[in-house]
Amino acid sequence: MNIQLFACAQEYSSKVAIVSNEGTFTYQDLLNASSGFAKFLLLGEDDLKEQRIAFLIPPSFEYVAVQWGIWRAGGIAVPLCTVHPRPELEYVISNSGASIVIANPIFEKLLRPISETLNIKFILTSATLSGQASSLPAVDIGRRALILYTSGTTGKPKGVVITHGNIQAQVSSLIAAWEWSSNDRILHVLPLHHIHGIINVLTCALGAGAECHLIEKFNADIVWSRICNGDLTLFMAVPTIYVKLIAAWKSASQDRQIAMSQGCAKMRLMVSGSAALPIQVLNQWKDLSAHVLLERYGMTEIGMALSNPLRGERKHGSVGFPLPQVEVRLVDESGQVVPPGMPGEIQVKSPGVFLEYWQNPEETGKAFCEGWFCTGDYAVVEDSSYRILGRISVDIIKTGGYKVSALEIEEVLRTHPNIRDCTVVGVEDPEWGERVCAALVLRGSQTLTVESFRIWAKTQLAVYKIPTQIIIVEELPRNAIGKVTKPTVIQYFRS
Repeated sequence: MNIQLFACAQEYSSKVAIVSNEGTFTYQDLLNASSGFAKFLLLGEDDLKEQRIAFLIPPSFEYVAVQWGIWRAGGIAVPLCTVHPRPELEYVISNSGASIVIANPIFEKLLRPISETLNIKFILTSATLSGQASSLPAVDIGRRALILYTSGTTGKPKGVVITHGNIQAQVSSLIAAWEWSSNDRILHVLPLHHIHGIINVLTCALGAGAECHLIEKFNADIVWSRICNGDLTLFMAVPTIYVKLIAAWKSASQDRQIAMSQGCAKMRLMVSGSAALPIQVLNQWKDLSAHVLLERYGMTEIGMALSNPLRGERKHGSVGFPLPQVEVRLVDESGQVVPPGMPGEIQVKSPGVFLEYWQNPEETGKAFCEGWFCTGDYAVVEDSSYRILGRISVDIIKTGGYKVSALEIEEVLRTHPNIRDCTVVGVEDPEWGERVCAALVLRGSQTLTVESFRIWAKTQLAVYKIPTQIIIVEELPRNAIGKVTKPTVIQYFRS
């Protein structure tokens, strides 16, 4: 194996790697379980040769063993989201060309029908997932390791292909910047189909020989109980999680509040990312925890690119400076580098930048300019520090740490029998970053209640993509060429 992650596991073989509802597991346990699963997947073959393996497993030791097993067998891991409805899961499985679908038994009723429809092999993790292959393939770091689906400006999510080398570069950059060590313990509260949870927390922890404590689903009381134990050293979350933890702190007794605050004070680092952090959340968290949350900037295609310093002043609204091994520049509409103080599009170059969009060479080509990845985010450099100004495209909405496509949601809403036309916008919100809102044009004399709309939408869209507010309009505002003027629609929800 040329993968540094597995070499680290061998170095720390007797040390605790994962703590979950299933129990406590060492790095050797992880190596053994992933090796057995890899041999099971190979089924007599020498190498999976980048077959895509989709899997749906709650955050757990089982999740990590399956992910590592796919990698060690030479496959590409395609993690699925535990809260996505059937249409979205079916799209990812189909688009990735997965040859096998693996599921924890709790998801059998959801995934088995999809596998049967697509004629794909279906495996439950409750089966004995252990094989007898004589050896595992040598997997070079240049090979594809992971496909994560992220919404773009073209409607349906695109598969972001990340190599083992990309992962290694992202992890080594963050370990250096945030001074990860084998003495660290982190509580994992983030989804494991997203770059934030997979790389920044899980893989950084395992790449440093640290302990990763996994909980299956975020619960503020459970998280505070773990923090109160006082043995954690790091915590990473999105702003909406901090909002919920603040609310739980405020509702606790005075004695409990003291214990909560003391638990936070024992940590060395707390990070917020995936969405803009409201100033009131930053200040409230500082007051109760004595931590100034470290804000950073990244995306699925590049991993993390910018970060406030571990040591030194952290400026609110700033995402700091380029991380180790990362080059960043700002350019204007003509592609010229702008001087400090002038806004421009963020472009990134680093060994952590993704390889390609899965089977989408046209979109891959559009995403790069002279070797630089074009993020589509606007920023300005002030006092040598980067401040994010927002998306160039109004069709990308950042809500609760997720990046969703308004165009994708619009396509789904138009399938509703009562909806003739619609547009979806992101409206600024202090808790969620942006709220997903929809303006709807109904057919004829049809009516639609918010309650019935949301019941229907839950069968078609992930919960975080469902509009939280709708308005009914006779016609959508459009410009001279017929394009919906979304800034006008946003004002509808602000008035």
